[in-house]
Amino acid sequence: MDERVIMLGNEALARGAYEAGCKVSAAYPGTPSTEISENIVKYDDIYSEWSPNEKVALEVAIGASMSGVRALASMKHVGLNVASDPLYTVSYIGVNGGLVVIVADDPGLYSSQNEQDTRAVARAAKVPVLEPADSFEAKEYVKFAYELSEKYDTPVIIRTTTRLSHSQGLVTLGERVHIEDKPYVKNIAKNVMMPGNAKGRHLVVESRENALINDSSDFSINSVEYNDSKIGIITSGIPYLYVKEALPEASVLKLGIVNPLPRRLIEEFASKVDKLYVVEELDPIIEEQVKSWGIKAIGKDILTVQGEYSANLLRKAIKGEDISVLPAAQVPGRPPILCPGCPHRSTFTVMNKLKLHGAGDVGCYTLGAVAPLSCVDTMICMGASISSLHGMEKAKGKDYIKNWVAVIGDSTFIHTGINSLINMVYNKGTGTVLILDNSTTAMTGHQEHAATGLTLKGEETHLVDLVALCKAVGVNHVHVVDAFDTSLLENTLKEAVNLEEIVVIIAKAPCALLKKGPITKQYRVNDETCRRCGMCLKPGCPAITKKEDGAIVIDDTMCDGCGLCEQMCRFGAIEEVIIR
Repeated sequence: MDERVIMLGNEALARGAYEAGCKVSAAYPGTPSTEISENIVKYDDIYSEWSPNEKVALEVAIGASMSGVRALASMKHVGLNVASDPLYTVSYIGVNGGLVVIVADDPGLYSSQNEQDTRAVARAAKVPVLEPADSFEAKEYVKFAYELSEKYDTPVIIRTTTRLSHSQGLVTLGERVHIEDKPYVKNIAKNVMMPGNAKGRHLVVESRENALINDSSDFSINSVEYNDSKIGIITSGIPYLYVKEALPEASVLKLGIVNPLPRRLIEEFASKVDKLYVVEELDPIIEEQVKSWGIKAIGKDILTVQGEYSANLLRKAIKGEDISVLPAAQVPGRPPILCPGCPHRSTFTVMNKLKLHGAGDVGCYTLGAVAPLSCVDTMICMGASISSLHGMEKAKGKDYIKNWVAVIGDSTFIHTGINSLINMVYNKGTGTVLILDNSTTAMTGHQEHAATGLTLKGEETHLVDLVALCKAVGVNHVHVVDAFDTSLLENTLKEAVNLEEIVVIIAKAPCALLKKGPITKQYRVNDETCRRCGMCLKPGCPAITKKEDGAIVIDDTMCDGCGLCEQMCRFGAIEEVIIR
C-alpha cells in the first residue's frame, strides 16, 4: 500500500524533485520558496546548495543540466528578475538533462515588494509553465516537468504561489527513479549563444513553442469537468480550489500548463458553455490570449488584478452572493516590528539620533522605515542601497549625502551588494555603507550564506571575510563595530559621513533569535528613579511599554538582555538583573 503523508506545498515540490531523479539543486532563500531547498537538503541523493543569488543558482542548475543530469533551481518571483539573464538564453540553448525552475509568486504581498506574475516573464522567455493546485499535484508536476523538459529540449517553470507553498495536503509517496546520466556531446551551435548561433536557435524555440501548443491539449495535467453548461470557467492552480468551492455547479477547464496555452482544448471547451469566465490571480495572462482568439470571456472586468482570490470573492463577483455571516473583526493593527533584542534596532536608534537618511535594502532591516525609528527612506530591490546612494552622490554632489548612508545586510551584500560597492569604488564615489551583519539570512528564516561559514547541509566551509573583501575591492576605511555599542557606533558614523571617501561600517551582532544558550541577564525599571521621560521608548522595543498611569515597565517574558534601553536612560533608572 502506498504511503500517504501530509506535506507543505514546498515540501511536496522537494519530494517531487527527489522522486524524479534530480541530482543538483541550487537556490537563494526567498519567501515563499525557501522551504523547497530546506526539504531537498534532507535527500542525500541530491546535491543542494544556497547560492549567493538567484542568477548564480540558475547558472549552477544549467551547468548541471548541460553535463547530463536532472537539475533544479528555485526562487521567489522577484528572484526570477535576478535570474532572467540566464533564463532567456537557456530558453534558446535548451537542455541535456532535464532543467526545472520553481518560482513562487506572492499574490497579496505577504513578503515581497511587488506582485509580479511569473507567467508574463515566461511568455517573454518562451518557457513552458506548469501550475499545480495542491501538494499532491506539486509533487507530480515536478516529475512531469522533467519529462517535458527532456522531450521538448526546454527548461520548464513550475509556478507556485504563497497559498500553495505554505498550505498542506495529502501526498502519496513514490520511489526515486534512476535516471541514467546523459552523455555530454560538444555542440557549439547549440550551447554557445553568440549572435550567429542564436539566430538558428531562435527558430528552434519557435518550432518548440508551436509543438507545445499543438501537443498540450492532450497533456494529462489538464482536465475538463462538464457540469452545468450555462457557466464555464477556465482556471488553474490555487484559484481552481476557490472555483470548486464557490461554483460547484459550473463546468470547469482546469489548466495544468499555463504557457503556452492549449488552444485547441480551450476553444473546444468555450464552444460548449454559454458564458465563459477566466479566473486567474494577478495578471490577465490567460484571459488576454483567449480574447485574442475571438472568444468572448469575462475576467478582470469583474475580478481584481490585486491580491489573492477567495471563494467568497468569486461568489460575489460571478453570482452576486455574499455568504459572509460575521463582520470583519475589529482587531487592532499589528504592523511588522523588529524582534526584542534585534541589533538592527540599536543601529537605527543611532541613525535616528543623528538624523541620518538610509538608502535601504531588502531584509529585516527594511523595518527601519516604520515608526518610531523611521530612518530608512528607500527600498528598491536586493543590493540597490549602495547603487542608489552612489546615484544620489553623482546627481547632487558629496555634500548632499553627508546625511545619508546605505543600509544593507550581510546576506544581501553577498547577494548583489558586492557589485554595487565595486561600482562605487571604480567610479570614484564617496559615501558611507553600513553593513548590518547578523550572520544569517534572517528575514527568510535563518539560512546560511557565504559569509557564515556553513553550507546548506550544515557543513563547515570557507567563510568570506567581509572586511578583507571590502578592502580588496578598494575601500580604505573599513570599521567593525558592535551594533550594541551605541556610543562607538555614533562616533564612527559621525566621522564617516563627513569623510569625503568611501567608508564601510560593519555593525556586527547576532540575530536575537539565534543567540545560543539561556538568557543570563535582563533589565527592569526602577520606579523610584524613573523620570518617565520616555527615552527608553524611542527605539520601539516591544518589550518596553508605558502604562496608563505613565509608568514604564519591561516585560520579562520578552526582554533578552540586549541592554539598549539601559544605554538610552540618562538617569540610571534601568537596572541589570542577573538570571541564574
